[in-house]
Amino acid sequence: MLHLSITVWLAAFCLLVREGVTSYRVTTCEGNHVHRLSCDSGVISVQMSVYGREETQTCSEGKPPRQTSNTDCSMSEAQGVLKGWCDGKTVCEFSSADFNVSDPCPGTFKYLQTDYDCLPAMYHVTCEHSFAHLQCDTGQVIFVQAAKYGRTDPTKCFYKRPASQTSNVYCSIPANKVVESCNGASSCVIQASNSVFGDPCEGTYKYLEVAYICEYPVSSLEFA
Repeated sequence: MLHLSITVWLAAFCLLVREGVTSYRVTTCEGNHVHRLSCDSGVISVQMSVYGREETQTCSEGKPPRQTSNTDCSMSEAQGVLKGWCDGKTVCEFSSADFNVSDPCPGTFKYLQTDYDCLPAMYHVTCEHSFAHLQCDTGQVIFVQAAKYGRTDPTKCFYKRPASQTSNVYCSIPANKVVESCNGASSCVIQASNSVFGDPCEGTYKYLEVAYICEYPVSSLEFA
């Protein structure tokens, strides 16, 4: 009998997840316009993001050819920035003014284009000093899709907090401890605290965001 290796387990798991995935594309022209990613169900997973220009037609209306002809213009860090902001959330909004990056091609009229999936998942926000409780039904186990600690939204965990503790929304780090502690377990309790994850922004009141799904463990399958 041949048991699934962990690599095959993950590959099989990813195939199961894809069954409930829906995919979207959002394009926002340069300027102070809102770039909005959202999932009616599940959570965001950024697949690709381009800031710059890769073809001449997108966001070209009313623009002279000299502003749209350079199609070799993109910022390599764009995808990483958006994944850091949006992965694991149900809604992610920002404007090009928030997308504070260097200009990859001065004189070219640019756009921000993002391809993202909505993954079937449960989404939890736990305020600092409280405990997150992740739970699956009998026989199922936790698989964490995204976990972050910090603050990216002034309206979460803000009750009776001064503005000075909620205004810094550029404060977030991967909460890898959630993955280490909870993946493969049927239930998991972990505290949202600096002692567990570190302090990414001193003086800011933080929260823990976790997106996870419950699945029957594929590793229990055997092949003859």
